[in-house]
Amino acid sequence: MSVLEFYKNRKVLITGHTGFKGSWMCRLLALAGAEVTGYALEGAEGCNLFAICRLGADVDSVIGDIRSLEHLRDVFDRVQPEIVIHMAAQPLVRESYINPVYTYETNVMGTVNVMECVRQTPAVRSVVNVTTDKVYHNREWEWGYRESDELNGYDPYSNSKSCSELVTSSYVNSFFRDRNVAVSTCRAGNVIGGGDFAVDRIIPDCVRAAQSGGEIVLRNPYSTRPYQHVLEPLGAYLMVAKAQYYDKTLAGSYNVGPDEDSSRTTGNLASLFCDKWREATGYVVSCTQQCVEGPHEAGFLKLDASKIKRRIGWKPIWDVETAVEKTVEWWKIYMEDGDIVGCMDEQIRGYFNG
Repeated sequence: MSVLEFYKNRKVLITGHTGFKGSWMCRLLALAGAEVTGYALEGAEGCNLFAICRLGADVDSVIGDIRSLEHLRDVFDRVQPEIVIHMAAQPLVRESYINPVYTYETNVMGTVNVMECVRQTPAVRSVVNVTTDKVYHNREWEWGYRESDELNGYDPYSNSKSCSELVTSSYVNSFFRDRNVAVSTCRAGNVIGGGDFAVDRIIPDCVRAAQSGGEIVLRNPYSTRPYQHVLEPLGAYLMVAKAQYYDKTLAGSYNVGPDEDSSRTTGNLASLFCDKWREATGYVVSCTQQCVEGPHEAGFLKLDASKIKRRIGWKPIWDVETAVEKTVEWWKIYMEDGDIVGCMDEQIRGYFNG
C-alpha cells in the first residue's frame, strides 16, 4: 500500500465525495490516514453509499454546489489543501440530454470554479481533474484512443467533459506554468463496484433485476466499453497526484482503462454478472442490433492506457471477471445486512497489497 502511505496526514480536498466513486475514495483515504475534506451535493435520495456506510465520520463533509464559486472558495480558504481531486459532475449521458444546461454548468463551470480556487490557494501542490473516456471524438474504431487524439464528445455529457479538459489546459497554460502546482486530467473508463445505485448503469440495473427476480433488460448488448473495478481508477488518480507532487514534469493527461482483453460488450458483462450472481435469470434485449432506442450513445469505445503505465507505473490489477466477482460479493453482503464497510476495507487492502 505504498501509494497510500504518501497520503498519511496530508490535506486532501475531494469534490463529488458523496457519489459512488467519491465514497470509495473517502474510505480509501480514511484508511490511508489522510485529512480529507469533501465538497458535494447531498447524496442521492434513497440508497446511497456515502450515507449507508456513514462515511461522514471519515471526512470533513461540506454540502455545497460546485457551481457556487464563493462557497467553494470559502472551503479552500479554510482547509488550505495540498492535494485536490475533482470528481464532482453530472455523470450520465442520458441525463445530459434531458438537462443539458445543468450538465454544462456543473461539468464546465464547476471545473472553472475548482481551477480558480486552486489559482487563489498557494497551499495546493497537486491537482487531478477526473473526466471520462468519452471526451474523445468517437470514430467507432476498434483500437484504443490515445491522449493525443481529438477531443470532441458527441452528447452534452461527453462534450462538457471535453470542455472540462480544455478549461484545465487553459488554466495550466495561463496561471500554473510558473507555480509549484502540478495539474493532470484522468480519463477513466466505465467503473463497476459495490454500492453503485445509479440508474442507467448496467451493474445497478442487473442487481435490481436479480433482487426482484426479473430479467435484466439491456438497451444495447453490443456496445463495447472499458469496464473496470472502481478501485482501478481511484488508485490511478492517487498515483498521478503523488507522482506529480514530487515531479511536475509528470503532469499531463492520462487514460485509465483495462488491458485490451478486458474490454467487454454490455451483453458479455451482463452474462458474467449472471454467472457470478447464480440466482440471476439472464437478460433480454429491448432493442435489436440495428435499431436505435433513445438518444445517441457511442457503440464502441476502448482506451490506450500505455502512457500512464509508462510514465506513472500504474497498471490494472483486477481483470473484468474479478471486478464483477468483487462487485457481486459486496452486493450479497449488503442484501444480508452484513458488514459492507468491512467488505470495502478488505477489498481495498486486497487490491493495494495484491
